[in-house]
Amino acid sequence: MAENKKVMVTGGLGFIGPHLVRRLLKDGYSVLVLDKSEDTTSIDVENPKLKIIKINLLADSIDKHFKGIDEVYHLAANSDVRLGAKDTKIDFDENIVVTYRVLEACRKAEVKRFIFTSSSVVYGNAKKIPTPEDYGPLFPISMYGGSKLAGEALVSTYASLYNIKATILRFANVIGPGDKPHGVIFDFITKLRKNPETLEILGNGRQNKSYIYIDDCIDGIIHAKKAQDKQTDAFNFGSKDQLDVTSLAKIVVKCMDLKDVKFTYTGGSGGWKGDVTDMMLSTAKLEKTGWISKYNSRQAVERTVKGLLDRKI
Repeated sequence: MAENKKVMVTGGLGFIGPHLVRRLLKDGYSVLVLDKSEDTTSIDVENPKLKIIKINLLADSIDKHFKGIDEVYHLAANSDVRLGAKDTKIDFDENIVVTYRVLEACRKAEVKRFIFTSSSVVYGNAKKIPTPEDYGPLFPISMYGGSKLAGEALVSTYASLYNIKATILRFANVIGPGDKPHGVIFDFITKLRKNPETLEILGNGRQNKSYIYIDDCIDGIIHAKKAQDKQTDAFNFGSKDQLDVTSLAKIVVKCMDLKDVKFTYTGGSGGWKGDVTDMMLSTAKLEKTGWISKYNSRQAVERTVKGLLDRKI
Protein backbone atom coordinates (compact mmCIF):
# COMPACT_ATOMS: atom_id res chain seq x y z
CA MET A 1 0.00 0.00 0.00
CA ALA A 2 1.23 3.50 -0.88
CA GLU A 3 0.58 4.86 2.62
CA ASN A 4 3.14 2.43 4.03
CA LYS A 5 5.83 3.09 1.44
CA LYS A 6 8.66 5.57 1.58
CA VAL A 7 10.05 6.70 -1.75
CA MET A 8 12.99 8.87 -2.72
CA VAL A 9 13.15 11.35 -5.59
CA THR A 10 16.63 12.55 -6.52
CA GLY A 11 16.56 15.85 -8.35
CA GLY A 12 13.06 16.40 -7.00
CA LEU A 13 13.30 20.19 -7.25
CA GLY A 14 14.09 20.38 -10.97
CA PHE A 15 11.53 20.63 -13.77
CA ILE A 16 9.95 17.15 -13.78
CA GLY A 17 10.67 16.45 -10.11
CA PRO A 18 8.10 18.73 -8.41
CA HIS A 19 5.31 17.38 -10.64
CA LEU A 20 6.28 13.81 -9.73
CA VAL A 21 6.61 14.62 -6.03
CA ARG A 22 3.13 16.17 -5.96
CA ARG A 23 1.70 13.08 -7.66
CA LEU A 24 3.43 10.69 -5.25
CA LEU A 25 2.19 12.66 -2.24
CA LYS A 26 -1.32 12.68 -3.69
CA ASP A 27 -1.10 8.89 -4.08
CA GLY A 28 -0.26 8.57 -0.38
CA TYR A 29 3.50 7.94 -0.41
CA SER A 30 5.97 9.40 2.05
CA VAL A 31 8.52 11.22 -0.09
CA LEU A 32 12.17 12.08 0.56
CA VAL A 33 13.67 14.54 -1.91
CA LEU A 34 17.44 14.82 -2.39
CA ASP A 35 18.49 17.89 -4.35
CA LYS A 36 21.29 20.45 -4.35
CA SER A 37 18.77 23.23 -4.93
CA GLU A 38 17.05 25.19 -2.15
CA ASP A 39 14.16 26.36 -4.33
CA THR A 40 11.04 24.74 -2.85
CA THR A 41 8.49 27.19 -4.27
CA SER A 42 6.85 24.50 -6.37
CA ILE A 43 6.29 22.00 -3.55
CA ASP A 44 4.11 22.10 -0.41
CA VAL A 45 6.90 21.96 2.16
CA GLU A 46 4.31 21.85 4.96
CA ASN A 47 3.11 18.40 3.90
CA PRO A 48 4.00 16.07 6.80
CA LYS A 49 4.77 13.24 4.37
CA LEU A 50 7.46 15.25 2.58
CA LYS A 51 11.08 15.72 3.60
CA ILE A 52 13.65 17.65 1.58
CA ILE A 53 17.39 17.36 2.10
CA LYS A 54 19.81 19.69 0.37
CA ILE A 55 22.72 17.55 -0.77
CA ASN A 56 25.36 17.27 -3.48
CA LEU A 57 24.96 13.75 -4.85
CA LEU A 58 28.35 13.94 -6.53
CA ALA A 59 30.42 14.97 -3.52
CA ASP A 60 28.52 14.47 -0.25
CA SER A 61 28.00 11.31 1.78
CA ILE A 62 24.61 9.93 0.72
CA ASP A 63 24.33 6.31 1.90
CA LYS A 64 22.52 7.01 5.19
CA HIS A 65 19.57 8.63 3.44
CA PHE A 66 18.68 5.41 1.58
CA LYS A 67 17.96 3.35 4.69
CA GLY A 68 14.31 2.36 4.86
CA ILE A 69 13.56 3.55 1.30
CA ASP A 70 11.28 1.28 -0.74
CA GLU A 71 11.59 2.93 -4.15
CA VAL A 72 14.02 5.39 -5.74
CA TYR A 73 13.11 7.68 -8.63
CA HIS A 74 16.46 8.86 -9.97
CA LEU A 75 15.86 12.14 -11.82
CA ALA A 76 19.00 14.04 -10.80
CA ALA A 77 21.17 14.84 -13.83
CA ASN A 78 22.61 17.58 -15.95
CA SER A 79 19.75 18.28 -18.35
CA ASP A 80 21.45 20.79 -20.65
CA VAL A 81 22.19 18.73 -23.77
CA ARG A 82 24.15 21.55 -25.41
CA LEU A 83 26.53 22.05 -22.49
CA GLY A 84 28.30 18.72 -22.93
CA ALA A 85 29.97 19.78 -26.17
CA LYS A 86 31.74 22.60 -24.30
CA ASP A 87 32.22 20.95 -20.91
CA THR A 88 32.89 17.27 -21.57
CA LYS A 89 33.11 16.38 -17.87
CA ILE A 90 29.74 17.61 -16.64
CA ASP A 91 27.68 14.76 -18.13
CA PHE A 92 30.23 12.20 -16.94
CA ASP A 93 30.04 13.54 -13.39
CA GLU A 94 26.37 14.46 -13.08
CA ASN A 95 24.86 11.66 -15.15
CA ILE A 96 27.24 8.70 -14.84
CA VAL A 97 29.11 9.08 -11.55
CA VAL A 98 26.04 10.31 -9.68
CA THR A 99 23.97 7.42 -11.05
CA TYR A 100 26.67 5.00 -9.91
CA ARG A 101 26.73 6.55 -6.42
CA VAL A 102 22.94 6.39 -6.14
CA LEU A 103 22.89 2.75 -7.29
CA GLU A 104 25.64 1.88 -4.80
CA ALA A 105 23.62 3.47 -2.02
CA CYS A 106 20.60 1.44 -3.14
CA ARG A 107 22.66 -1.75 -3.09
CA LYS A 108 23.93 -1.11 0.42
CA ALA A 109 20.47 -0.22 1.72
CA GLU A 110 18.86 -3.13 -0.16
CA VAL A 111 16.44 -0.92 -2.05
CA LYS A 112 14.49 -3.19 -4.38
CA ARG A 113 12.79 -0.74 -6.78
CA PHE A 114 14.59 1.75 -9.04
CA ILE A 115 13.12 4.08 -11.65
CA PHE A 116 15.60 5.83 -13.96
CA THR A 117 14.80 8.77 -16.22
CA SER A 118 16.64 8.42 -19.51
CA SER A 119 16.04 10.13 -22.84
CA SER A 120 15.22 9.73 -26.51
CA VAL A 121 18.75 10.94 -27.32
CA VAL A 122 20.19 7.50 -26.47
CA TYR A 123 18.97 6.44 -29.93
CA GLY A 124 21.10 9.07 -31.68
CA ASN A 125 20.16 9.61 -35.34
CA ALA A 126 17.84 6.63 -35.50
CA LYS A 127 17.10 5.31 -38.97
CA LYS A 128 13.71 4.00 -37.90
CA ILE A 129 10.99 6.56 -37.09
CA PRO A 130 8.97 6.08 -34.89
CA THR A 131 11.78 4.46 -32.91
CA PRO A 132 10.89 1.42 -30.75
CA GLU A 133 12.63 0.42 -27.54
CA ASP A 134 14.37 -2.55 -29.19
CA TYR A 135 15.99 -0.41 -31.91
CA GLY A 136 19.73 -0.84 -32.17
CA PRO A 137 22.61 -0.62 -32.13
CA LEU A 138 22.46 2.65 -30.19
CA PHE A 139 24.90 5.36 -31.22
CA PRO A 140 24.32 8.57 -29.24
CA ILE A 141 25.69 11.77 -30.81
CA SER A 142 25.88 13.99 -27.70
CA MET A 143 27.70 13.69 -24.38
CA TYR A 144 24.30 13.80 -22.71
CA GLY A 145 23.01 10.91 -24.81
CA GLY A 146 26.15 8.89 -24.18
CA SER A 147 25.94 9.48 -20.45
CA LYS A 148 22.29 8.48 -20.32
CA LEU A 149 23.01 5.26 -22.23
CA ALA A 150 25.87 4.54 -19.80
CA GLY A 151 23.44 5.15 -16.95
CA GLU A 152 21.02 2.64 -18.45
CA ALA A 153 23.80 0.06 -18.59
CA LEU A 154 24.65 0.64 -14.93
CA VAL A 155 20.99 0.36 -13.94
CA SER A 156 20.57 -2.89 -15.87
CA THR A 157 23.72 -4.37 -14.33
CA TYR A 158 22.81 -3.48 -10.75
CA ALA A 159 19.30 -4.80 -11.30
CA SER A 160 20.64 -8.14 -12.46
CA LEU A 161 23.36 -8.52 -9.82
CA TYR A 162 21.46 -7.28 -6.77
CA ASN A 163 17.84 -8.24 -7.47
CA ILE A 164 16.57 -4.71 -8.03
CA LYS A 165 13.50 -4.27 -10.20
CA ALA A 166 14.43 -1.43 -12.54
CA THR A 167 12.39 0.73 -14.88
CA ILE A 168 14.10 2.82 -17.56
CA LEU A 169 12.07 5.73 -18.93
CA ARG A 170 13.10 7.19 -22.29
CA PHE A 171 11.50 10.59 -22.68
CA ALA A 172 10.88 12.65 -25.80
CA ASN A 173 11.03 16.42 -25.16
CA VAL A 174 9.09 16.93 -21.92
CA ILE A 175 7.45 20.35 -21.80
CA GLY A 176 5.05 22.25 -19.57
CA PRO A 177 4.83 25.53 -17.64
CA GLY A 178 6.40 24.53 -14.33
CA ASP A 179 8.31 26.77 -11.97
CA LYS A 180 11.64 26.22 -13.70
CA PRO A 181 10.96 26.84 -17.38
CA HIS A 182 13.63 25.75 -19.82
CA GLY A 183 14.12 24.74 -23.41
CA VAL A 184 13.23 26.13 -26.82
CA ILE A 185 9.78 27.49 -25.88
CA PHE A 186 11.10 29.49 -22.94
CA ASP A 187 13.97 30.64 -25.14
CA PHE A 188 11.60 31.89 -27.86
CA ILE A 189 9.35 33.74 -25.38
CA THR A 190 12.37 35.40 -23.79
CA LYS A 191 13.76 36.50 -27.17
CA LEU A 192 10.42 37.84 -28.38
CA ARG A 193 9.90 39.87 -25.24
CA LYS A 194 13.23 41.54 -25.86
CA ASN A 195 12.60 41.99 -29.59
CA PRO A 196 9.03 41.32 -30.83
CA GLU A 197 9.98 41.99 -34.44
CA THR A 198 12.66 39.35 -35.08
CA LEU A 199 13.21 35.82 -33.76
CA GLU A 200 16.48 33.96 -34.22
CA ILE A 201 16.03 30.20 -34.63
CA LEU A 202 18.97 27.84 -34.20
CA GLY A 203 19.70 25.63 -37.19
CA ASN A 204 17.47 25.65 -40.28
CA GLY A 205 14.13 25.41 -38.45
CA ARG A 206 13.33 22.03 -39.98
CA GLN A 207 14.40 20.00 -36.96
CA ASN A 208 11.44 17.66 -36.49
CA LYS A 209 10.74 16.43 -32.97
CA SER A 210 8.11 14.96 -30.68
CA TYR A 211 6.95 16.71 -27.51
CA ILE A 212 5.19 15.27 -24.46
CA TYR A 213 3.25 17.38 -21.97
CA ILE A 214 4.36 17.14 -18.35
CA ASP A 215 1.01 15.73 -17.14
CA ASP A 216 1.22 12.90 -19.69
CA CYS A 217 4.80 12.27 -18.61
CA ILE A 218 3.92 11.93 -14.92
CA ASP A 219 0.96 9.65 -15.67
CA GLY A 220 3.25 7.54 -17.82
CA ILE A 221 5.89 7.20 -15.10
CA ILE A 222 3.36 5.89 -12.60
CA HIS A 223 1.74 3.66 -15.21
CA ALA A 224 4.98 2.13 -16.47
CA LYS A 225 6.14 1.31 -12.96
CA LYS A 226 2.89 -0.50 -12.18
CA ALA A 227 2.62 -2.26 -15.54
CA GLN A 228 6.16 -3.62 -15.71
CA ASP A 229 6.51 -7.36 -15.23
CA LYS A 230 10.18 -7.90 -16.15
CA GLN A 231 13.17 -7.49 -13.86
CA THR A 232 14.45 -4.64 -16.04
CA ASP A 233 12.56 -2.93 -18.82
CA ALA A 234 12.63 0.27 -20.86
CA PHE A 235 9.66 2.33 -22.00
CA ASN A 236 9.39 5.16 -24.51
CA PHE A 237 7.39 8.27 -23.65
CA GLY A 238 6.17 10.70 -26.27
CA SER A 239 3.32 11.82 -28.47
CA LYS A 240 2.43 10.19 -31.78
CA ASP A 241 3.41 13.10 -33.97
CA GLN A 242 6.21 15.59 -34.68
CA LEU A 243 6.51 19.35 -34.88
CA ASP A 244 9.29 21.23 -36.66
CA VAL A 245 10.96 24.15 -34.90
CA THR A 246 9.61 26.79 -37.29
CA SER A 247 6.04 25.59 -36.66
CA LEU A 248 6.74 25.70 -32.94
CA ALA A 249 7.97 29.28 -33.30
CA LYS A 250 4.75 30.21 -35.14
CA ILE A 251 2.69 28.84 -32.25
CA VAL A 252 4.64 30.96 -29.77
CA VAL A 253 4.20 34.08 -31.93
CA LYS A 254 0.45 33.48 -32.25
CA CYS A 255 -0.04 32.89 -28.52
CA MET A 256 1.84 36.12 -27.79
CA ASP A 257 -0.46 38.02 -30.20
CA LEU A 258 2.47 39.22 -32.28
CA LYS A 259 2.31 40.07 -35.97
CA ASP A 260 4.80 40.08 -38.84
CA VAL A 261 7.66 38.57 -36.83
CA LYS A 262 10.67 37.89 -39.03
CA PHE A 263 12.37 34.55 -38.50
CA THR A 264 16.13 34.32 -39.00
CA TYR A 265 18.14 31.10 -38.94
CA THR A 266 21.68 30.39 -37.80
CA GLY A 267 22.00 27.70 -40.48
CA GLY A 268 23.04 24.08 -40.48
CA SER A 269 20.79 21.07 -40.02
CA GLY A 270 20.96 21.09 -36.20
CA GLY A 271 20.68 23.80 -33.61
CA TRP A 272 23.87 22.74 -31.83
CA LYS A 273 26.52 20.03 -31.79
CA GLY A 274 24.82 16.78 -30.87
CA ASP A 275 21.31 17.93 -31.82
CA VAL A 276 19.12 15.04 -33.02
CA THR A 277 17.21 16.62 -35.90
CA ASP A 278 14.54 13.95 -36.50
CA MET A 279 12.98 12.28 -33.47
CA MET A 280 9.75 10.50 -32.72
CA LEU A 281 9.49 7.55 -30.38
CA SER A 282 7.20 4.59 -30.77
CA THR A 283 4.97 4.37 -27.70
CA ALA A 284 3.22 1.18 -28.80
CA LYS A 285 4.80 -0.85 -26.00
CA LEU A 286 3.46 1.37 -23.22
CA GLU A 287 0.13 1.82 -24.98
CA LYS A 288 -0.39 -1.95 -24.87
CA THR A 289 -0.54 -1.63 -21.07
CA GLY A 290 -3.32 0.96 -21.30
CA TRP A 291 -1.41 4.29 -21.26
CA ILE A 292 -1.83 6.87 -24.00
CA SER A 293 -0.83 10.52 -24.16
CA LYS A 294 -3.72 12.99 -23.91
CA TYR A 295 -1.98 15.71 -25.89
CA ASN A 296 -0.23 15.65 -29.23
CA SER A 297 2.90 17.72 -29.83
CA ARG A 298 1.05 20.82 -31.03
CA GLN A 299 -1.38 20.73 -28.11
CA ALA A 300 1.49 20.22 -25.67
CA VAL A 301 3.32 23.24 -27.09
CA GLU A 302 0.18 25.42 -27.02
CA ARG A 303 -0.58 24.51 -23.40
CA THR A 304 3.02 25.15 -22.41
CA VAL A 305 3.19 28.56 -24.09
CA LYS A 306 -0.11 29.68 -22.60
CA GLY A 307 0.90 28.38 -19.18
CA LEU A 308 4.21 30.24 -19.28
CA LEU A 309 2.55 33.46 -20.45
CA ASP A 310 -0.11 33.19 -17.72
CA ARG A 311 2.63 32.87 -15.13
CA LYS A 312 4.33 35.94 -16.59
CA ILE A 313 7.72 34.21 -16.67
